[in-house]
Amino acid sequence: MSTYLIGDIHGCYHELQLLLSQIQFNPGEDKLWITGDVVGRGPHSLEVLRLLYAFKHCIKMVLGNHDLNLLAMYAGKSYKKPKAPLKNLLKAHDVQLLLNWLRHQPLLQVDEKNKIIMSHAGITPQWDMETVRMCAREVEEVLISKSYVKFLESMYGDTPNFWSQDLAGFERLRFSSNALTRMRYCFPDGHIDMVAKTPPDRAPFPLQPWFNMPSLITRDYTIIFGHWAALAGKGLPQGVIGLDTGCCWGGHLTILRWEDKKIFVQASLNKR
Repeated sequence: MSTYLIGDIHGCYHELQLLLSQIQFNPGEDKLWITGDVVGRGPHSLEVLRLLYAFKHCIKMVLGNHDLNLLAMYAGKSYKKPKAPLKNLLKAHDVQLLLNWLRHQPLLQVDEKNKIIMSHAGITPQWDMETVRMCAREVEEVLISKSYVKFLESMYGDTPNFWSQDLAGFERLRFSSNALTRMRYCFPDGHIDMVAKTPPDRAPFPLQPWFNMPSLITRDYTIIFGHWAALAGKGLPQGVIGLDTGCCWGGHLTILRWEDKKIFVQASLNKR
């Protein structure tokens, strides 16, 4: 049995199939961890969701910002209009089944045996392990509650951008979902930035990548994240692994086998 970790799929179904074939993935024995954004920019989000639903017994995934936005679209609460591939998904006969399953996925995965912690965007440096678990759980609980539509409507926005235990209600949930699914950069005082998307060597002063800030998460854990295709998985400190390598932008889809840290890649079939 092997544990595989894969970066943002973004509806790149054929690349996913080729990569799973390359590693000879066995859904009866192996486990697949997914950094989120399983849907979105690529052409085959519906097919990806159907495959992951079929593999639900052997995957551990986290929700990304594009996954949350799809849920908001389905609830009629997104300010973005779906493009053709997502329109097809939203009209599919099994859309309710698939999106109800997606809505029940977590924002955080932790493996205490292997000391892995995974979220889509990373971990804000303001949070210790207890706090990140608590904040992720609060968002997860509202997503599976009767209040989930209100949350999806309220999650859009860049503030608040500084953590405080005094945050409450939808403002608290918005900070948590932003930190776990949208964050890339932080200010030196710990405020998170929601605007900059450039590689670190072109970051506006004084922003720093979240992973270069002093962390309250013990170094015993390896942090796995996706979300930031411009990094291409490079320039990261020890104990932090980025797996989004921009397949939907013409890059690659990447899998890491945890046991021996071997990397497997599949080039995008959608060259830009």
